[in-house]
Amino acid sequence: MIRKILTFAVAVAFSADVMAQHEPYHGDGIDDYLRFVPIASAYVLKASGVDSRSPWKRLLVNTAVSFAVDAAVTYGLKYSIKTTRPDGTDRHSFPSGHTSFAFFGAAVLDKEFRHVSPWICVGGYAVAAFVGVDRVCRNRHHWGDVAAGAAIGWLSVQAGYWLGDKITGWGKNVDVAVCPLGVSVAWRL
Repeated sequence: MIRKILTFAVAVAFSADVMAQHEPYHGDGIDDYLRFVPIASAYVLKASGVDSRSPWKRLLVNTAVSFAVDAAVTYGLKYSIKTTRPDGTDRHSFPSGHTSFAFFGAAVLDKEFRHVSPWICVGGYAVAAFVGVDRVCRNRHHWGDVAAGAAIGWLSVQAGYWLGDKITGWGKNVDVAVCPLGVSVAWRL
């Protein structure tokens, strides 16, 4: 059964690659919204009382640091390498920002909720993979752009959690508060 599913998935991926590379620009689609699903799921699960690996303070700080790493690497590469998109609309193809953000969210979901159920992680990574495949199918990226985006998104969370824990001492030296004007972070020295 698993072999059949994997064979089908590979066949769809390769056929999507062949079809997508010669079609004109399709505009933005469902991937514009789906890229937010994994990270939103992590916060909805936490707010719903599902036991996560981190308290709120650690989750907020490490997610923010991970996002900063993800955005800096993704857009630093995107605007310095200047690879033309398959549809020819601009020169910001490499790496895929949509895929990078989707895998960033899936990796946070994985870090926080794997101990609850591995299916939560499978769902997050499945949505992120769909975002990447959709970017190729709609002729917005090459497969290499999507693969690089996925790697950057996942690695940014690994680096962000490590760096966030080093900066904050895992909540020992930082206070996070949500107020009407936004989020406040205070470090105790």
